[in-house]
Amino acid sequence: MNIIWLGHGSFRIEIEDQVVLVDPWLNGNPMLDEEQHTAATTGATHILVTHGHFDHTADIVEVSKDTGAPVSGMVELAQHLHGLGATEGQAFNMGGTISLGDSVSVSMVPASHSSSIDVEGAKRYMGNESGFILRGKGRCIYISGDTGLMADMAWIGEYYKPDIGILSAGGHFTMDMEMAAFAARKYFDFRVVIPCHYRTFGALEQSAEKLSSGVLPGTTVIEPQVMHPIKL
Repeated sequence: MNIIWLGHGSFRIEIEDQVVLVDPWLNGNPMLDEEQHTAATTGATHILVTHGHFDHTADIVEVSKDTGAPVSGMVELAQHLHGLGATEGQAFNMGGTISLGDSVSVSMVPASHSSSIDVEGAKRYMGNESGFILRGKGRCIYISGDTGLMADMAWIGEYYKPDIGILSAGGHFTMDMEMAAFAARKYFDFRVVIPCHYRTFGALEQSAEKLSSGVLPGTTVIEPQVMHPIKL
């Protein structure tokens, strides 16, 4: 399995027979060079979207059209993107689980954030923000999406038992590194933690040092590098 950071909150996850893009933000993403866009999206089999903000949805319709990858996410948001021309995936909701191919599953879990899209100059509510549990290849990945620290992490950790955590940890708009470390210690038993939604802008944290020093012994924190596969 390869987990490839595309910068900010965007990922390419190659697992089993699937190439899953999570919130692929290309144009305007200061961490992803234009010449890397094709490599980031080529071969995509599915697109997951956590919430409606521009830095998570701005390129989804075009990426979906270019690759043919269906888009799945919260009902209101997924249906809106389908209506704009994205290939139709599955519009589902909290607690729902969908299958990707023969051996990968995705479950929707809560996040604590907000979710809207600009429609004709006005903000339009796009249903609840979300995270995902991605399972395949004998691994269970918690993708937090943009979120603050929340008590729901307790049951997510106990019920799904994820061994890999992809955690928003840049602060200002989401948890910061200390909060992410607290969540990893208190609610989860991760083997690997990968921070995201940091380093993009000056307002966000630039280092994961506080996360690395705050997790329990035996937990590996991997600071991702854009377009460099993390092989797990």
